[in-house]
Amino acid sequence: MIFPLFYIFLVIVCILPILPGIVGVLSASFSYMPPIGLHNLSLEGYVSVFEWSGVWHSLFLTLSSAFISTLITALLTFIILQSTWKLPVWKKIEFLLSPLLAMPHVAFAIGFAFLFSPTGMLARLLNPIGNVNFPIIINDSINIGLILMLIIKEVPFLLLMSIPIMQQLNIDKTTKVAASLGYQRHQIWWKCVFPQWLKKARFPLLAIIAYSVSVVDVSLIIGSTNPPTFAVLVWQWFTDPDIQLQPRAGAGAIILLFLCLLLIGLHRLLEWAITTHCRHWQISGRMGFRLPGLSFFVTIAGIIILSLPIMVLWSFAQRWRFPDLLPSVFTLRFWDNEWTSLLPVIMDSVIIATVSATIALAFSLLGHEFKIKHRWHIPPLLIAVPMLVPQLSLLFGLQVSALYFSSESYWFWVLWAHVFFSFPYIFLALDGPWRSFDQRLIQTGLSLGKSPWHCWIKIKLPLLLPAILYAWAIGISVSLAQYLPTQMLGAGRVITLTTEAVALSSGFDRRITALYGLWQALLPFIFFSLAIFIGRFYSHRSHLNLKQGM
Repeated sequence: MIFPLFYIFLVIVCILPILPGIVGVLSASFSYMPPIGLHNLSLEGYVSVFEWSGVWHSLFLTLSSAFISTLITALLTFIILQSTWKLPVWKKIEFLLSPLLAMPHVAFAIGFAFLFSPTGMLARLLNPIGNVNFPIIINDSINIGLILMLIIKEVPFLLLMSIPIMQQLNIDKTTKVAASLGYQRHQIWWKCVFPQWLKKARFPLLAIIAYSVSVVDVSLIIGSTNPPTFAVLVWQWFTDPDIQLQPRAGAGAIILLFLCLLLIGLHRLLEWAITTHCRHWQISGRMGFRLPGLSFFVTIAGIIILSLPIMVLWSFAQRWRFPDLLPSVFTLRFWDNEWTSLLPVIMDSVIIATVSATIALAFSLLGHEFKIKHRWHIPPLLIAVPMLVPQLSLLFGLQVSALYFSSESYWFWVLWAHVFFSFPYIFLALDGPWRSFDQRLIQTGLSLGKSPWHCWIKIKLPLLLPAILYAWAIGISVSLAQYLPTQMLGAGRVITLTTEAVALSSGFDRRITALYGLWQALLPFIFFSLAIFIGRFYSHRSHLNLKQGM
């Protein structure tokens, strides 16, 4: 009886808030917010959204940047898979995916700006060639920088999500049959593998669409500023000091949700057209094209990795004039001056991340075990809603709902929000290992008279511990990257590395910005490294004990 009660608690904490989140933002968009004295339903919020100067340009920027970045991300990911899957180089790519994913979006956005700004490292390297007019892609009017940054950061994510997909597609058998008909490797992949991969990669692609539509923190650093993307515009409306204008922010959050649904519908339409309706290209002979997938991956990985030493250089630079390749004077002054204020921020970030990830991990383990033992369980799609819906659209409603309870409990609401948004990632990260676990091992232990709890601790936990630790590190990384939940539910009173890095990136001293960005990049890497090291150490020790027992 206790087990179902804990599962009900999981539903209350991690699933049920979706409903007040949607209802809260809907009521706010129609000007019904009793906590601030708005009691009459009205369309004034939507009217004021479309009366805002530049709103149509802002909507276009959001739609174009999200669609283009997702489309190119999908193509690049498949091209990399086509060129490297099951080849010796693939093991190296797979090994690099974890450190590449450990870099939070905000930290990489800061490093990306240091690389590609008109006075950045790339412009410094090109300066000896001659008087090169380096293009402005940071805060440019058509969001080229934001699109490039999203592509570079999302390709490793989609590659990681594609690993279990590729393992399901029986590539070897498909390749042998198609090769016997005279098709070459690149032709086989485009005609036979691509349609299958595109269908099965639907969920991670939808998650990329939702993030690209609703991203605020990265857009504040490198996105267009006049006008900004629509998500940033909604965020600015939300932070307007006049609370009577909150219906405009609520209406903007609903419109943002519809933009996301529009792009999701467009993706499904394209998927249907490519894989079902317009299939002539699959049977039109041996047409195909080979692209340098490995070169694309090396470029993407190089840009992500290079951003880290550039932030290190800036954090120690006292004087770094353009076009010098290295600082002329190094100093520890910025580390010394900022450390007293930086250390509490690091500690708060680590505490929030570890506590929220641990709670979300416990809920995920409970959810998977409940799904095995009971026919009724929460559909995975419902669990994934926080990943597929723009954060602003949910958080606005959750913030309004929090006003009915205790609006002063900032730490509690921030911690709960981090659990809420970390849970889907951890749950889905454990889905594959839980599916692949052989339940007959547990049945054998039970048949020997052992209790279910003893079987789980002695049999299942040791085998799945590396996957559990990796999922925990993913949850910590997700928590450390949360900007909007911390700002909205913490009301600016809960400070983390992400909130500080975004605030400092808007024209403050590059050295201090680099310092905060550096620490925001290092913390997830430390936790991923610990998870991998402990998991491998424990697995190695278990194998040694098994050999000694034999």
